[in-house]
Amino acid sequence: MAQFYSPRRRETPRQTLTLTCSGLDGFGQGMARHNGKVVFIPGLLPGEQAEVRLTEEKRQFSRARVTRRLSDSPERVTPLCPHFSQCGGCQQQHISLNLQQQSKATALRALLERETGVQTGEVLTVGAQAYGYRRRTRLGLLFQLKTGRLLMGYRQANSTELVDIRICPILRPELSELLVPLRECLQGLQAVKRLGHLELVLADNGPLLVLRHLEPLSHADRDALTAFADSHQIAVWLAPQSDELDCLRGAAPVYRIDDLELRFSPRDFIQVNGEVNRQMVALALQWLEPDASERVLDLFCGMGNFTLPLAKRSGQVIGVEGVAALVANGQYNALNNSLNNVTFYHENLELDAAKQPWASEGFDKVLLDPARGGAQGVMSLIAAWSPRRIVYVSCNPSTLARDSKTLLAAGYSAARVAMLDMFPHSGHLESMVLFIKSSGILAK
Repeated sequence: MAQFYSPRRRETPRQTLTLTCSGLDGFGQGMARHNGKVVFIPGLLPGEQAEVRLTEEKRQFSRARVTRRLSDSPERVTPLCPHFSQCGGCQQQHISLNLQQQSKATALRALLERETGVQTGEVLTVGAQAYGYRRRTRLGLLFQLKTGRLLMGYRQANSTELVDIRICPILRPELSELLVPLRECLQGLQAVKRLGHLELVLADNGPLLVLRHLEPLSHADRDALTAFADSHQIAVWLAPQSDELDCLRGAAPVYRIDDLELRFSPRDFIQVNGEVNRQMVALALQWLEPDASERVLDLFCGMGNFTLPLAKRSGQVIGVEGVAALVANGQYNALNNSLNNVTFYHENLELDAAKQPWASEGFDKVLLDPARGGAQGVMSLIAAWSPRRIVYVSCNPSTLARDSKTLLAAGYSAARVAMLDMFPHSGHLESMVLFIKSSGILAK
């Protein structure tokens, strides 16, 4: 059918409107309606009215920016971070933690129900403190030739430019307090112009620094870093290559979960929010209800964050992971914690998992914690085993919803759903769903 241009049909991108925010999306953006379409407005909270300027217009939605806010919501709070308006690390420090969590839980429920057509019931919220929670971070380094200064910080929102920071309130205090003296130390290195980035990690046996350098460090630079490490009681690891680590000072890092001690490499993946991780593991154990007569499978198991607590309560546990270094650490951690009923396998779960040796027998319970791409390749295999309970931990609600359809079609119900607020002040959320072969929702 022919379409004719109408000057009223679409607003120009520069048009200024007065709109009232009706709610937040899952990323904390304000939402309003104009001409029957949703308008996404970053920075505007429910109930607030503002003058906004359209910046983008699509057939089904528009985007706008606030030019003047006309009212304030009681849920609006003052950000603690002085870099909030520039740094791209946090987007929601102006929103109360309660409203952040409500909007994430609502968005998670809406997405799951829309994509699966199944009512999920109440969404449990698992969270902790709003600030001082992050035990791992990565900071860019850039030497400015004109000023002779070393910039250290995060990227700007929607930019590759570096925001020079001196404080980061979402970091654990032990890490945030290192930022200023660490910058001073790095500024004085002979190799200051050839530094790439750094990582800070707070392990349970102390903080550590991983420094990526693009040329060999002189003896003087190594001595300076050793002196810094001794002065601040931190471990220092050097990364002359992206896949190489050299321990300059300190021991291998560990963290504790469920009265177990897990060793990891400084670059291994660990959940950045230690308190929410503790609550997440405890909730997964509560939902799975493992016992000594059962055979339990943990897919995408890493170094044993769930695997080893499961092994304390189960007859036999199988952990499967695609990264060889994590499998090696998982095996070490099992031995170090005197758990002899757990076996780790190094396998690519994107290939035909049914032909892999760990899959030769069925399982009573299954836990899986895949990366953002989800676990599409193993969902049919899991459903075929018909385990009594399945816990799916997800860092991407979209792939969780997609993979859930396989289990729902196989007669499972989403008995419980949790929103795990691993990353306060950001739009990112973790989630967890318990699937059982039942037609009803379990009591909370």
